[in-house]
Amino acid sequence: MFSFETFKQKSPQQRFLFILGLVMFLFYLVLGGMLIFGNQVLNMLQPVYRILLGCLLIVYAIIRFWRVVSPKAEE
Repeated sequence: MFSFETFKQKSPQQRFLFILGLVMFLFYLVLGGMLIFGNQVLNMLQPVYRILLGCLLIVYAIIRFWRVVSPKAEE
């Protein structure tokens, strides 16, 4: 899955994109959690739609995380 040896071998650009991918994963995860558990976020939506949107964002965050940490075939 993920090893620190492959992280050390990456170029600075690849490391930056990896860290940016992790930051975006955390952003979507926190935003989804805020939509589900927060009462102040998007009060104009009905609670059912807020929860659905929050779950969708969390699923999207998990997909992004999997794509960031999964090993890619080097070309």
